[in-house]
Amino acid sequence: MAFYSKCKLLVVVVLLLIIIRPSLQTRLRNENKVRTATFLSPKFVLEPGLVANKFYNNIDFPKGHIAIKSFDAEVVDESRNPVPLYETYLHHWLVVRYYQQKGMEVSKYHDNLGFEQSDYILVRNSGICDRDLFQYFGLGSETRKTVQYVPDPYGIEVGNPLEVPPGYEERWLLNVHAIETRGSEDRMGCTECRCDLYNVTKDEYDRDIEPNYIGGLRCCHDETRCRTREGFQGAKRSLYLKYTIKYVDWHAFIKPVKIYILDVTDTWKRRKSTGLMPSRHHCQIEYEVESCSAAVANNGCIHTKKISVTLPNGGNVIYGVAHQHAGGVGSTLLGEDGRVICSSLPIYGEGKEPGNEAGYIVGMSACYPRPGSVKISEGETLTLLSNYSCDQRHTGVMGLFYLLVAEMSRQSSSILHSKDNITDIVILHNAVWALAGFGIAALVAATVTYQHQSEREEGCESILM
Repeated sequence: MAFYSKCKLLVVVVLLLIIIRPSLQTRLRNENKVRTATFLSPKFVLEPGLVANKFYNNIDFPKGHIAIKSFDAEVVDESRNPVPLYETYLHHWLVVRYYQQKGMEVSKYHDNLGFEQSDYILVRNSGICDRDLFQYFGLGSETRKTVQYVPDPYGIEVGNPLEVPPGYEERWLLNVHAIETRGSEDRMGCTECRCDLYNVTKDEYDRDIEPNYIGGLRCCHDETRCRTREGFQGAKRSLYLKYTIKYVDWHAFIKPVKIYILDVTDTWKRRKSTGLMPSRHHCQIEYEVESCSAAVANNGCIHTKKISVTLPNGGNVIYGVAHQHAGGVGSTLLGEDGRVICSSLPIYGEGKEPGNEAGYIVGMSACYPRPGSVKISEGETLTLLSNYSCDQRHTGVMGLFYLLVAEMSRQSSSILHSKDNITDIVILHNAVWALAGFGIAALVAATVTYQHQSEREEGCESILM
């Protein structure tokens, strides 16, 4: 009977430990609820044909050591009503992280990124382009219907005081590029920044635009104008980028992710010899798609552009989504063995209401692999494919791919510096579960031992504790 009494006690202890564990998890969830903050950018004023490409320093942003769960944005008017793409085309918005020297006052508006100054330190994403595409967040016309939520237990870590250099503070910059197409002579041509519609000969840096440059960002910079129909009258109006951030306080259970942005125009080539310096990633950002009649090679009037790249580190793919312009028919990222890591397809609008504008890409499908099911190995060669319809010519198109990757051995540098109460909970949580596991193992061992010893003696005293 002694065996049964002691084993019953062990069962009760194990059950209590198992009950305690979920209560600790519930406490953690309750203490770290997802919070939401919504802000407006400074206003930008547009009238028919006019372009705004604005950079705003030190925008409103949640403070503290946090994990970003999502970042959504859209253009609204003074009444906070969403503005349709066929009136104001949102070419792109992007958000850049940086450190600024304390005590340095700068203008809220800046005419470019301006990070060459010594009082700024740019905080890039994890790559892979050398000079561009260093934003943490950003989309274009697809912003309203592209899901961007970072699944649990992952998050984009920001605000870690251990990472901020002494004498600096973390800040954020917003770039908004919008084109007012009310009354446009050629709305699609305006959104694709066709140079002949803008009547410009120099880019924003006052450099001459080459005759063979048909269209793209160099022709639709800030304060340029796209041609409108003769006699069209339209009022000026004030617009804003409304952005909503979902976040949680950082704690040791969150797994940080790295942000990678791949560009199909990257000119990188793998070096054959490891003794040479690695070649650079010169990302061109945009490219041109010829129509079928002029295309050198096409497959059913589909233009495919591809590159091969490697990431600095491997890890588990947590999220993936492509960025394309009108005419895009999808983008795919392949592993070295040809497996599909992520395929992202455009969602085209079919109506007139904001978020469903006919003829525009209003969303991109996103990939959410089951955690741990899609891995990128260190040094693995990836292939990025970007597909566009070439029924007609398209200028200034893009083929970007945004990836969130969790390194398998990566932990936040702040884990050992967590708040005492969170650390205590983590230690207790782990200890409880370890003890419960040990208890279960002990119970199994007791049963097995009893079966072997039942012919000789009763009880589980032979288990060494």
